[in-house]
Amino acid sequence: MVDIHTLFMQRALDLSLLGRGKVEPNPMVGCVIVKENRIIGEGYHVFFGGPHAEVNAVKGLSESDLEGADVYVTLEPCSHYGKTPPCANMLAGLPVKRIIIGSVDYNPLVEGKGIALLKEAGKEVITGVLQEECEKVNAAFFTFLKKKRPYIILKWAQTGDGFIARKNNDSKWISNELSRKLVHKWRSEVQAILVGSNTVFHDNPQLTTRDWSGKNPLRLIIDRKARLENNFAIFDQSVPTIIYNEVKKTSGENPEYVKLQAGEFIESLLADLYDRSILNLFIEGGSTLINEFIKHNLWDEARVFIGAKSFEEGIKAPEIIMTPEKYYTIGNDKLLIYKNKENG
Repeated sequence: MVDIHTLFMQRALDLSLLGRGKVEPNPMVGCVIVKENRIIGEGYHVFFGGPHAEVNAVKGLSESDLEGADVYVTLEPCSHYGKTPPCANMLAGLPVKRIIIGSVDYNPLVEGKGIALLKEAGKEVITGVLQEECEKVNAAFFTFLKKKRPYIILKWAQTGDGFIARKNNDSKWISNELSRKLVHKWRSEVQAILVGSNTVFHDNPQLTTRDWSGKNPLRLIIDRKARLENNFAIFDQSVPTIIYNEVKKTSGENPEYVKLQAGEFIESLLADLYDRSILNLFIEGGSTLINEFIKHNLWDEARVFIGAKSFEEGIKAPEIIMTPEKYYTIGNDKLLIYKNKENG
């Protein structure tokens, strides 16, 4: 039999996911209000700068509705003023009985302070309900806080015989149409997407979500010598774009050129993204760029499509020596999901 706390926290978790790709750099949070084992209110953090999940959940409920109710929230209620007032203060002032929390908020501005405030107000607080699941939902947020860099997702498609492109760098199309549509969905869920100059030169990608309804990510290009000419799609000014290089710097332009030191290029790039509050970074290749991140163990997740085609020769695909955490079949493609537990 499912524990009642687990049941309602799972609903809050499901709600939290509705904010994916819309609330960053804030975490995704869901909230459910329960009275006499019946849900009377629910909400989630809908967009960055908007009301938090707890505020949306109690909206429309009266004091008598809330009298003796339980509040299920996936993340510790905030205790500081940001874009909105602190939710812990709001809950402390309501006649609710218990607050059941999935995960502590590791943001130094919160980290237990919200829980302490609620207890001081005489509320019963229960923590750690579906904690692992709640932390997984906000893996990018916690990685950003702990490691001072974005959560890094590697993605590539390879043939059944292990090539990412032909010898002439042609890679169209290894994966099928449904897999490519899924990639556009993933793009809509992240803040930034990164490729190298070789990918731009050979594929001329748009790096947008044109096959999915959702926002376009910030486009990031590594072009160390700033040699790319402006006839490529990334220069169309339709999406904010940054070109990381070693030779020039601009501001107030699109694309923006950011100059980095050659010796610590990748580290400096990630530091710049941290300063820009980029929680999650999607790296689409090619093999040289992806291998660079794998070599330095700078990745958290890898999503690898294996198509039905064979090239027999060409550019070898990157390789991750570990067992995939999940495996899916998408038409005639296989999708392997790897999680880097060393970076957990």
